[in-house]
Amino acid sequence: MFLIGKGDMAEILDKRTGALRLFEFADFSRSVNSLGLGFALSDDKGQLVYVAEPDGLSSDRQSLAKVCESLLGKPDSQTHDVAVQVDTNYIAAALAQNKRGNGHKDYSGIAVIDLGTSGQNESLTTVLKQMLTQLAGSFLAEAKARQQIEMVSTELSQMYEELVLLHKLSANMKVTESDCNYLQMACDSLTDIVSVEGIAVLVEKQIEDHRQLVIAAGAGLIDIDWHSAAVIHDRLEQELTKGNEALLDSEVDSPFRYHWPDNIRNVIAVPLIGKEKASAGPSGLRGHNHNIIGLMVAVNRIGKADFDSIDAKLFNSVANGCAVFIENGRLFNDLKELFVGSLKALTSSIDAKDQYTRGHSERVAFISKWIAEQLAGVEGLDQELIHKVYLAGLLHDIGKMGVDEVVLRKQGKLTDDEFARIKEHPTIGAGILGGIKQMLEIVPGVLSHHERCDGKGYPNGLKGEQIPLIAKIISLADSFDAMTSKRTYREALTLEQALEEVRKGLGTQFDEKIGRVFLQSDVYHLWDMIQDGLKDIYSTEDMSKYGMTAVGTLIT
Repeated sequence: MFLIGKGDMAEILDKRTGALRLFEFADFSRSVNSLGLGFALSDDKGQLVYVAEPDGLSSDRQSLAKVCESLLGKPDSQTHDVAVQVDTNYIAAALAQNKRGNGHKDYSGIAVIDLGTSGQNESLTTVLKQMLTQLAGSFLAEAKARQQIEMVSTELSQMYEELVLLHKLSANMKVTESDCNYLQMACDSLTDIVSVEGIAVLVEKQIEDHRQLVIAAGAGLIDIDWHSAAVIHDRLEQELTKGNEALLDSEVDSPFRYHWPDNIRNVIAVPLIGKEKASAGPSGLRGHNHNIIGLMVAVNRIGKADFDSIDAKLFNSVANGCAVFIENGRLFNDLKELFVGSLKALTSSIDAKDQYTRGHSERVAFISKWIAEQLAGVEGLDQELIHKVYLAGLLHDIGKMGVDEVVLRKQGKLTDDEFARIKEHPTIGAGILGGIKQMLEIVPGVLSHHERCDGKGYPNGLKGEQIPLIAKIISLADSFDAMTSKRTYREALTLEQALEEVRKGLGTQFDEKIGRVFLQSDVYHLWDMIQDGLKDIYSTEDMSKYGMTAVGTLIT
């Protein structure tokens, strides 16, 4: 008994799972040898890898190999699982390993009983044929079981990758994440599992007076303009109306149902469906039955002949996640717009009470942002803190809503009692905002913006480092704007006069480090922007986006 060669059969026999198979072959060969007959195995090329002979029998290796080659060379479209061939000197069985997609079988090798000099014996031949058929059937059963295990293992691996992908999409679904970043991550993660030549996510956008699908993310070789996007949308809408979950088209099993560019072999498209009630948009993108806010399309599947239903389910799962993210983002932007509108309404109500300080809150917010940005180059302030400084500057005088208009609008010197009532506005403002959870981080700026570094400020007489950084910044911005603005009781200071007052106040009224950073900045450029009117600045798209971004730091 011996093993030779390194073919497929030899590898199977060398595996741990093949140890029992080798034992079965050895046991079978002993039974055959006890009858004075030989036993041999070949690999799928007809090369002998196992031979067992009784004493006195020397099998003809060349004849054995020819028998194996002969059976391997026959058509493999057998209707039976086990193919057995009997001739004068040999009984051979093909060991079927698996079935190909066309129903034909591939063979791992051949098992042969060498009848030797005994020749044909009908009774013995029948028994041996049954024995060999049983052996081959056992081999086939094990091969099928192994294939089933491999298939289940592959499916579990695929399922695990899909679950990891969906978890990744869920974990990164943060309203602060940009649409482009999230959708690109979705594309990249999906193509790690499903290989394609090109993939794109298109999202519905308002362009001038029309709604169009535009590419928001993608990868690989794919070229979609607004016209082809509309065509894909219409075809996808047709498929959804028919009850299909995706647009799948190829010429693998039948001709294309739709006309596609020559470079496309197969295509898949799935919808990003919004929850809002569908309505026809100006460009007709929204169908009667589906509120399609975008779509995901991929072309030319790699590794398989075509996209299948499994791919469609995965694409739909990812597309659903993308749709949820986009709608959450839009709802979040609506919330931010509402919040920004509320803030502007509050500041406008302050201006309405004191017409002589109209625009003061917006200027203080802008100057505070300027100072914080200059300080960031020295102190390393993060962008989120700068946003909060801006919002605190916008709302720093909100407490004046609780001060009598007669006092606010009084011309001339205030009495001690009137000044005491004015000094209550930081506390009133902090009380108003303190009841709003999202505003808690800007309350210190509102409460302490009239504190002084020498401890002579109000309402709590804080000194130096006791004063929050955000309040120190707003204090300087508030004072600078007050000095350069005309009031009922005095004329506005010139820029040079105001800067000189800031210098005099360093270390007493103003924080010295913050004051010097402000004085060393391009104050003349800041001054020009203020003189041109912040109305123009705040009406620009950039400032509108900045306000939305700043508010986003409070409500995330």
